[in-house]
Amino acid sequence: METASLKEIKTELSRVHPARLLELCLQMAKYKKENKELLTYLLFDTYDEKAYIEEVKLMMDELFLEVKKGNAYPARKTVRKILAAVNKQIKFSGSKQTEVELLIHFCKKLKKSGLSLSINTVLGNLYLRQHQKIRKSLASLHEDLQFDYAEELRLL
Repeated sequence: METASLKEIKTELSRVHPARLLELCLQMAKYKKENKELLTYLLFDTYDEKAYIEEVKLMMDELFLEVKKGNAYPARKTVRKILAAVNKQIKFSGSKQTEVELLIHFCKKLKKSGLSLSINTVLGNLYLRQHQKIRKSLASLHEDLQFDYAEELRLL
C-alpha cells in the first residue's frame, strides 16, 4: 500500500466533514504517543511559546538530575535520552528561536552537569554538534536575536 502525498492528504481533508475530521484526529492520537504529544502542543502550547520553552527547560533540568556521574555509559545514555526529548519538542514547535534557546539551555546544563566533555569523547562530540547546530540556526534569526543568542553562545 502506497502512502498518499501531503498534497493529496490536504485536499482530502478539506473535503471531510468537521465531525469526521475530529474522529480522524482522535483515532490518530490513540495509536502513537508522539501524535498525541503533537496534538497537545498544537492545541494548548502554540499560543504561549515562552511558557512552552520554560516548561521544556524545567523538564530538561529534572532529567539532568538523573544523570549518573560515576559511570560514563549510563551518563551518555541519559544525556542522549534528554537530547532526543528536547529535539522532539523542537520539532513540534518548528521555531528556530525555540530551537536555539532550548539547545543553548541543553549545552549549559551539559557543561554544568560535572561530566568531563574532554575525557568522554562521545559527550564532547555531542556537545560540539549541538554547538554547531545552534550556530546554523542562529543565521536564520533576526539580527537583534542573533546578537543576543550569539552572546550566550560565546559564553558557552
